[in-house]
Amino acid sequence: MNPRLDRLQPYPFERLRRLFADLQPPADREPIALSIGEPRHALPDFVEPVLRASLQGFNHYPTTRGEPALRESIAAWLQRRFDLGNVDAERQVLPVSGTREALFAIAQAVVAEKPGARVLMPNPFYQIYEGAALLAGAAPAFYDLAPENGYLPDFSAVDAATWEDVQLVYICNPGNPAGACMSEAAMQDLIRLAERHDFIIAADECYSEIYHPDGEPPAGLLGAAARMGNAAFDRCIVFHSLSKRSNLPGLRSGFVAGDAALLDRFALYRTYHGCTLPPPTQAVSRAAWSDEAHVAENRALYAEKFAAVVPILESVIEVRAPAAGFYLWPRVPDGDDEGFARRLYGEAGVTVLPGRYLSRTDPETGHNPGAGHVRMALVAAPAACIEAAERITALYR
Repeated sequence: MNPRLDRLQPYPFERLRRLFADLQPPADREPIALSIGEPRHALPDFVEPVLRASLQGFNHYPTTRGEPALRESIAAWLQRRFDLGNVDAERQVLPVSGTREALFAIAQAVVAEKPGARVLMPNPFYQIYEGAALLAGAAPAFYDLAPENGYLPDFSAVDAATWEDVQLVYICNPGNPAGACMSEAAMQDLIRLAERHDFIIAADECYSEIYHPDGEPPAGLLGAAARMGNAAFDRCIVFHSLSKRSNLPGLRSGFVAGDAALLDRFALYRTYHGCTLPPPTQAVSRAAWSDEAHVAENRALYAEKFAAVVPILESVIEVRAPAAGFYLWPRVPDGDDEGFARRLYGEAGVTVLPGRYLSRTDPETGHNPGAGHVRMALVAAPAACIEAAERITALYR
């Protein structure tokens, strides 16, 4: 067996299962899960007719790079959304089977195995980044997302020795779990660091389309690169998904875009790795990237839930609506995120995720930037989210 597998840590939801192993939720209350970020809004209306019309596509093997029509629809969306010039659909766009597998696979493709190799990632973070680094033969390095910095990266805190060893940097923008949004200027500073230290930036932008309807759309790495004169997106790749944007997590459809030379090598890796998109999936994906009406409806529904839930919770916990994304990242009353989660589950039937499960503890200082927080995913129906907030408030009042 690959000995690197022994370095993988339990996934947050496995740790949550163990935390609740001796508990039973109240029998007289319907359980409400706010722990996992699985969108549960209705499918867009076009999904079923497009899927039915494309079923014959299952008769054909899909290609690694996907159909030209899909790549062209993605390139057009990128140009509209991030105010870009021409995006080369042939060389700068690569459809993938959901961004989870692509965020993992990119490290396997670009990390050169050598002593001291590092992959830099946020803390708290999406655990795929860490697993990708470990199985690529690199050591994970972390930059904390701290409340005193608005839960945004502070790359000035990364020491020079780390920069010299870093080959790949993951950013998540908007952030998971706090929903903070990096500015275009901050991304340009990171691109300059990449040029100076010769590393690749992998920007997980899966939450970029979930923001307040009256707010500014979050900036993107490709837009930041283009507006500093890096029209070829050198060292920059972005990851987008239909899971959150279009409520299609089961479709397993997304894309990677950016530096053509990097994507050319990544496509070679994926020729062996597999995970190509079936033609019917590509047909639904084309329709989704070409339609914005359902995305606007999605945003409005999340905004409705935040507007209803946050005022209820404010009386018992320190919480505020995020700039983007569908998570709340409150501090718990006594700082005990595991105890808070256990009590909610055992006494109120509400499931949340302890923040320490999304973070790593600094072995020197003992500090864990997620401890004392919990993550709440407002993915359920508005009535269920409101009821969960009322149960939490009643319990802690």
